[in-house]
Amino acid sequence: MDTQLTWYGQSAFKIITTSGKVLLVDPWLSNPVFENAKREIAALKHVDLILVTHGHSDHVGDTVEIGQKTGAKLVATFDLADAIVKQLGYPAEQAQADTVGHFGGELTLLDGEVKVAFVRAHHGSGVAADDRCGLRHGGAPGGFVITIRGGPTIYHTGDTDLFSDMALVSRFHKIDIMLVCIGDHFTMGPARAAEAVKLVKARTVIPMHYGTFPVLTGTPEVFERELKTRKSKAELRVMKIGQTLTLDEAKDS
Repeated sequence: MDTQLTWYGQSAFKIITTSGKVLLVDPWLSNPVFENAKREIAALKHVDLILVTHGHSDHVGDTVEIGQKTGAKLVATFDLADAIVKQLGYPAEQAQADTVGHFGGELTLLDGEVKVAFVRAHHGSGVAADDRCGLRHGGAPGGFVITIRGGPTIYHTGDTDLFSDMALVSRFHKIDIMLVCIGDHFTMGPARAAEAVKLVKARTVIPMHYGTFPVLTGTPEVFERELKTRKSKAELRVMKIGQTLTLDEAKDS
């Protein structure tokens, strides 16, 4: 079985490993552009890990509901995990030291099938406990390098601007698939995202965090143009909302 990747819109992805383990990253399935959210959440009978890059509601999303339902363990930085547990109600026993880490650290999970390295992002990470109060402390924002045994190495940038230390990612990991924000306004837009792809030296790049709201004006078309302008060697793969692709498709398409 090949590794499978599903995009739900914004920055929400599902990864199914070669042995059938289920990972969710920034699982805001109930976002405005994914019409089958209720059905999809109901169908998630088992999830092994939920990875959250930072505390904003469009990334924490449906984390608590899915975690309570499935027993998934939370993968996040120490500060963010603490906020999601204490402010939002994620089950504390599912957010312990085995899956909680910090920048520079790498976790070995699911009997070695998955490794998760915590990498930085340039953004914010406040957690919204409710609509009446301001954002609570959620630590620093980040991204993940997810290495799957027998599968690809995936870099999820989280929400970020371009920054030069992205080049260090490729010194320690060969990135097969880079999930990169391109929407502009709250993150880097297509031009800066294309520059980030060059720094990371990703083999395949999949744009995310665009088109969910009118202010997110970056588009895959402009991103493609910017990649070509920079003579990037990365293969651009634009996913449709709700689409699932396999590692072989990412390689061959």
